[in-house]
Amino acid sequence: MTSKPSRTCEQLIRDAVARIGGASPRLDAELLLSHVTGLSRTRFRAWPEQPVPADQVEAFERLVAGRVAGQPVAYLLGHQEFWSLPLKVSPATLIPRPDTECLVEVALTLPLAEQARVLDLGTGTGAIALALASERPGWRVGACDRIAEAVALARCNAEALGLPLQVWQSRWFDGLPPARFDLIVSNPPYIKEGDRHLGEGDVRFEPPSALVSGPDGLNDLREIVQRAPDWLVPGGWLLVEHGYDQGAPVRALFQARGFARVESRQDYGARERLTLGCWPGAEKD
Repeated sequence: MTSKPSRTCEQLIRDAVARIGGASPRLDAELLLSHVTGLSRTRFRAWPEQPVPADQVEAFERLVAGRVAGQPVAYLLGHQEFWSLPLKVSPATLIPRPDTECLVEVALTLPLAEQARVLDLGTGTGAIALALASERPGWRVGACDRIAEAVALARCNAEALGLPLQVWQSRWFDGLPPARFDLIVSNPPYIKEGDRHLGEGDVRFEPPSALVSGPDGLNDLREIVQRAPDWLVPGGWLLVEHGYDQGAPVRALFQARGFARVESRQDYGARERLTLGCWPGAEKD
């Protein structure tokens, strides 16, 4: 009985690309094969004829089948990079998006004290909170999420990265201990119910509770903007992510609540993706 000939890295990648399709099939295939073999993507290009052991081929084929079915690469690998930080992910949380790094960039430009208190609402993997903690060691960063698995995951990521992060299980502000913050950030659900994009691509596999927020996508943003002043110090900031077409209504929410210095900022695709405002509080008079 003859043994089945070994397959090479390039053969596996080429075959996977033909099956995966989509916007980035080669990248997806290389990431999956790198995960299975422990080899870098550079190694695949430098030594495409390297044989892959049969057990690794089987593991790779299982991952490719998952990707062909539409499962996100991040869920298949169990991790995703954000702000150059390796983060564990799970189907209980939203996969951190590159455009959300814009929120981190804006937060880092705000005029906050060296020991500012910061809160990340709906933290998921902890991506935003951990990115801020990594850049500002003096900030006292806390985070919350209503999902127990997300809370555990954020704590796990913080421990793995050696970053201080206090995480509470709380639906928005409901379960938080009394406190006032210099900055509150959030990437809440903001997709409209019934939006056609919910049935497309990777989004199909992400938790709807992390994506959908009422008929106009603004239910959670309304609540956050309405309640945030009770948790901000005078002169504190609220910074939120929202849909590319929601800048005007979100600015209106901030202004109606009494925030000052309200403005929207663009993402890497030059679309309005973030809105921020300063709570005047006692300084208003």
